[in-house]
Amino acid sequence: MFSEINRLLGTGVPILVVILACIAVPTTALAATIYDGDWKVLILTQGGTCEPTLRHGVQIADGIINNGGGLATVQGRVTRSGTVSVNARSGSQWANGSGRLGRNRGDGAWRGQGTSGACRGTWVAERRE
Repeated sequence: MFSEINRLLGTGVPILVVILACIAVPTTALAATIYDGDWKVLILTQGGTCEPTLRHGVQIADGIINNGGGLATVQGRVTRSGTVSVNARSGSQWANGSGRLGRNRGDGAWRGQGTSGACRGTWVAERRE
């Protein structure tokens, strides 16, 4: 009986080690964050000739910011601590923003290029209910 167990363990140990290693090693896949969901963003221009205000929806999934629809392409990231880094582009117009999100609200600043030159401003975000 012991020889049978030793034979089974002898062939099964490498497989068992691989299985345990897969369980024990954390994966690098992103996990859901407290910021995930739909957000509405109000963009305010404070300098330059860009549109004075703009509303845009974004979605956050696994800490990644993507378009919530609209003409602009929006891409960015939210860290676990809530730090935001985002880029938006629509044709020749673009903007880079940064800031911080809380569980339901956030704000930050942006700089970019509109059709008539450089622009800058602030943004505020609120989670959609």
